[in-house]
Amino acid sequence: MEYTIKKGIEEEPVLILLHGTGGNENSLMDVGKALNDQATLIGIRGKTLENGYPRFFNRLEEGIFDEEDLEARAIELHEFILTLVKENQLDLADVVLVGYSNGANIGVRLLLDYPESYQKAVLFHPMYPVVVDDKTDLSQTHIFATMGEQDPIVTVFESYRVMELLKDRGAEIIEEWTKNHQLTFLEVERAKKWLNE
Repeated sequence: MEYTIKKGIEEEPVLILLHGTGGNENSLMDVGKALNDQATLIGIRGKTLENGYPRFFNRLEEGIFDEEDLEARAIELHEFILTLVKENQLDLADVVLVGYSNGANIGVRLLLDYPESYQKAVLFHPMYPVVVDDKTDLSQTHIFATMGEQDPIVTVFESYRVMELLKDRGAEIIEEWTKNHQLTFLEVERAKKWLNE
């Protein structure tokens, strides 16, 4: 997988930056710097393409995930993150997932599948229209999430759905509502404040 890394100070968090559709490993680097300019930043590029635009997993159509591909890509991404952490002598306990849109969606999957590895996340405009049967214990998971009241991609229903999915499993979530799907300066500032608490 393609990635970029900016090493930070040892005591600071490791931000794993997961872009939205059409982004790349550099798309959220400025967001990462705004969240914590002393953190280690790792931007990762999704491996699938939709009409030439990078994504982290395929979808069958707008709002409908290819669940088999999602499962496989989440395993692949998790193993890649573990490799990066080891190769760069980082601590997995310092990792914070930071995802926007499609990146936030696969971030949700990582939280559900690997709660022992990822316990902190910033999710900008996630959705997760997938039936999840198991009751993963997320009681140690802390999440800051933003959603848009007039988001043309993620409906209010889907926003509540993903929040309830995580809350029902014990996750502690701070929610912020914005206007639409665009990632704003105010969202980043509020996420920064949350990370520093």
